[in-house]
Amino acid sequence: MTRPSRLILVTGTGTEVGKTWVTAALSRRLRAFGIEVAARKPAQSFTPGETATDAAVLGEATDTPADTVCPPHRWYPVPLAPPMAADTLQLAPILLDDLVAELDWPAGVAIGFVEGAGGLCSPIAHDGDTLSLAQRVRPDLVLLVTEPVLGVVSQVRLAARALTGYEVLVVLNRYDPSDEVHRRSRDWLTAIDALAVLTNHDLADTVDSDAAWRAISGEPPSASNP
Repeated sequence: MTRPSRLILVTGTGTEVGKTWVTAALSRRLRAFGIEVAARKPAQSFTPGETATDAAVLGEATDTPADTVCPPHRWYPVPLAPPMAADTLQLAPILLDDLVAELDWPAGVAIGFVEGAGGLCSPIAHDGDTLSLAQRVRPDLVLLVTEPVLGVVSQVRLAARALTGYEVLVVLNRYDPSDEVHRRSRDWLTAIDALAVLTNHDLADTVDSDAAWRAISGEPPSASNP
């Protein structure tokens, strides 16, 4: 597998937490600074007739065809985890080895995003989940996307423990600074659990922040960056 200079795995504490939105927002922002970005979705499942699939959204954000982001034979039009969708459609089992082998990156990619399916331990293949995928591709950074609802501290802690040994950046999506639960959850994760945390409000300014830039790109911004 050709590897980008920096490989970032995107996962979540569950489904529908905004992984694709976060990945697309970061991709657009990084590309605006002239950074070569690519995104890959090893397998996607979706509601039949849906056009704004994860691959389509990521493709738009990175100026890449959707069928390059996710190979067409890994599109499963059933709203279930990919291996369950494949079973429903009576298609061949999805094997983790095959998903890893199909990750294809163009030359010169500085930052490559790989987006999993559902939560960290949601099945992405018949023989593995996104945690298994992380163990195979060894990302430089894991983005853990979640929502700052009641119970998020427990959800993030469980996922972070499973990701021991990886650099983890938590993204609180749909964050409302006026909501006490949101605010206190963020403060706890940063002050008590010592986790690196961004919110969706930070994403537009991510590359203007030295700390966030280092987490995403692996290096500080140059003085020439706007």
